[in-house]
Amino acid sequence: MSAASRDGRHKLALLLEVVGKGDEVIVTKLDRLARDTIDMLDVVREIGAKGAGFKSLAEPWCDTTTPAGELILTVFAGVAMFERKRIKERQREGIQAAKKRGGVYKGGKKRFNDADIWALDAQGLGATEIMRKIGAKSTSTIYRALERKPKHANGGARGVSPAAQATNSATAGDR
Repeated sequence: MSAASRDGRHKLALLLEVVGKGDEVIVTKLDRLARDTIDMLDVVREIGAKGAGFKSLAEPWCDTTTPAGELILTVFAGVAMFERKRIKERQREGIQAAKKRGGVYKGGKKRFNDADIWALDAQGLGATEIMRKIGAKSTSTIYRALERKPKHANGGARGVSPAAQATNSATAGDR
């Protein structure tokens, strides 16, 4: 399994460290376990290699404690990987078609108001708190909005005190 797929997933790393022979790892849904099909298969294989079983409550067919369950999991994982690749392929084709028509592909429509995110940031809320408050699905939405924040808005750049900004501004003219 690649290190990138485990970045920031300390509980998963701990689980994989302590799981052992005779244990059974149970998840509510497969998508809670892994970021993609290959990652999921790697995690399930690692659990199996340690002598533990794996089950998903939402997908009763996913039960590695039986040979049939293991086979079904592998088949479904392959189908899911195939479908994801098809989705990406259709997406790429759509983007290319949009570019050929003269339009510039700019991604999906904006769902959140940057000013709202900036205001919550100015109140001292962290990215995770802001994400939950506005209903975003990930903190990357928040970080992208904060990158778009004008340097002069709300006293300047994120994380720089007004006093430091005043000092930087005053000395900037001296250069």
